[in-house]
Amino acid sequence: MVSVMGLAMREQLKLLKPLISNASIESQRKGQDLAGELGLRAAGSKIEVVEEPFENFKAAFVTPNEMPDSRRVLLYLHGGAYVAGGLEYSLGFGSILALNTGIKTLCVGYRLAPEHVFPAAIDDALAAYERLLESYDAQNISLVGESAGGGLLLALMYRLKDENKPLPRSAVALSPWTDLTLSGESYTANEEIDPTLSKESLRFDARLYAADELKDPYVSPLFGLPTGFPKTLIYVGECEMLLDDSRRMAELLLRAGCDCELHIAEGMWHVYVLFGMPESREALERISEFLKDE
Repeated sequence: MVSVMGLAMREQLKLLKPLISNASIESQRKGQDLAGELGLRAAGSKIEVVEEPFENFKAAFVTPNEMPDSRRVLLYLHGGAYVAGGLEYSLGFGSILALNTGIKTLCVGYRLAPEHVFPAAIDDALAAYERLLESYDAQNISLVGESAGGGLLLALMYRLKDENKPLPRSAVALSPWTDLTLSGESYTANEEIDPTLSKESLRFDARLYAADELKDPYVSPLFGLPTGFPKTLIYVGECEMLLDDSRRMAELLLRAGCDCELHIAEGMWHVYVLFGMPESREALERISEFLKDE
């Protein structure tokens, strides 16, 4: 059953949906930066943030003051439909991840479309992962991402496999965007009840990012073969248009013989885990357990 807070927030988001759907890319970026700033401010003095220099993008490590296992590290890839979000936004949820798991987290502000189209984002994700490999064993690295970042981490694992590089220990994808062709039935079935996403906006952003390459597994991981992928945890909302992106990706992973755990949250929406409700806290507890599991 959906909590009272969840119901109230869903109704508020429905009222804001026209503004969100029609927002310019510049407005989307400003809004996500603000959200990230609030998340980072909430973490306060419980973490340390240190920038990690890269040639083409910004990144930073978030280290929790209480870090029981210094051998482990997370690579976090943010959402924003490949057109919004950056390091400022990434640090918001990255700090929550670090605090909840007690694991040092590398937050990546990968390059965005339309200024930097595919394969810029996956190139940057690969560069960040390779940097971690300089100091950590692959079996001590886990990937976390939401929305576009959730799809990007799955695409990254295809590329790692294709380039014969070690895959990470595990992966957590929150409402991952795995099908930029928008072919899932939920894009139509949930279009009216989804309180945040717009099919028109998603189609526009997908074309900005990858134009005619939308079926490339490095863009839409649903069209690849994920044999050999590590254990993966997926969270998605029952009411979101991207529901089938998660459901079909989980089925693909299981058919490929991979270990995949899928949670479909009743009455919830896109990346609801980031919204600070009882349902969000419950999901974060399981995510933390999953990432810390030996």
